[in-house]
Amino acid sequence: MDKQITIAVAGLGSRGNAYSYALDNLGDRVKIVACADILPDRVERYGDRYSIPQELRFSSAEEMLKTEKVADVLFVATPDRCHYRHAMAGLDLGYDILLEKPVSPVLSECFDIAKKAKETGRRVIVCHVLRYTAFYRKLKSLIDSGVIGDVVNIKADERVIYWHQAHSFVRGNWSNSKRSSPMILQKCCHDMDILHWLVGKRCVAVSSFGSLTHYKPSEAPEGATERCTESCPVYMSCPYSVENCYIAPARGGNFSWPIDVVTQVPTLDALLENLKTGPYGRCVYHCDNDVVDHQVVNLLFEGGETATFSMCAFTAGTSWGRETYVMGTKGEIIASSGKDRIEVNVFGGASDVYENVSSETDGFGHGGGDYGIVRDFIDLIEGKDVTSSYLTDIDETLESHIIALSAEESRVGGGKLVDTKEFAERNR
Repeated sequence: MDKQITIAVAGLGSRGNAYSYALDNLGDRVKIVACADILPDRVERYGDRYSIPQELRFSSAEEMLKTEKVADVLFVATPDRCHYRHAMAGLDLGYDILLEKPVSPVLSECFDIAKKAKETGRRVIVCHVLRYTAFYRKLKSLIDSGVIGDVVNIKADERVIYWHQAHSFVRGNWSNSKRSSPMILQKCCHDMDILHWLVGKRCVAVSSFGSLTHYKPSEAPEGATERCTESCPVYMSCPYSVENCYIAPARGGNFSWPIDVVTQVPTLDALLENLKTGPYGRCVYHCDNDVVDHQVVNLLFEGGETATFSMCAFTAGTSWGRETYVMGTKGEIIASSGKDRIEVNVFGGASDVYENVSSETDGFGHGGGDYGIVRDFIDLIEGKDVTSSYLTDIDETLESHIIALSAEESRVGGGKLVDTKEFAERNR
């Protein structure tokens, strides 16, 4: 066997665990040897699961990164506004890094990480996991084949789903942009990356509109309590009730995402205790959230190609996922990740339908993308040939972050047109 790749994981929440589970599929090629988190119970459970020595179980990423290098690579899955200091410290220690998106909500920090990666000769791969799914790779290959000619326009929709919005972006870790990131960056830098990748050209200008419309006190049902408890008059009827979102599934034995974010201990008692005091037990109309619940972005690319993107929370579970409509000079492609279906219609010619596009790793998150990026990252570290156009290294990732943060500046400015090159230069 070739040299086993050793891994240190900083951040043991949902994303850190998702990438760790994906590593399990790689067998003896990899070994997790160190972990860090600010919550002691997470460190204990994670350390026991991977048989990590006590001396390599750290109470924070900062503590782990104060020591000498303890592994070949570092996974950074800490909160958004911690990524910068953890990635920079990791690079100084000589780690190659798998970095959860977004890189940082501050564009200058993104540029700093890219510069530091060059200076240290290390690799930083950012978790734009959609590129690593069988679905989007098939869509990209169809576009590149020329079957629909040259791309002229792309229309893309991100259907967040009402309960996902409530869980992650109202009650959860990414509800407040001052603590995390703007919605268009945190949730939709995936989409900005995919649009840039599918078109294959740089975005030169954007405009954007959006706001927080619904999840605020003025929209609360009459008498709604600040915490979601049985004393609330709409407790059973509210679609955002903790009974509907968390407790009922748990009673049925379902402790998968998003319930495993509320409690990593898969018992009903642990869930109920966390809901009593934790953020996920709050009423969605009485939180400190400020991120938008709907936003649209118009994009102009350097060849004159255009794209429109819409993110909206107000969708049902029956319409989850991303919808992408690609219009070319010779035909169109209609792609639905939720339905796992891609339809190609050539003008005056044949129509082809590709169904069940996702790979056998679809059981992993993001349609297999969580596994795909971990697999490709380890292949890269081992020196194997990895298709370069799929790799979302730090330099490639800068484009998606420039687009997303330019769009946020446009939205805050009332939809003004933003030149992305000028924006990037101003925020280096």
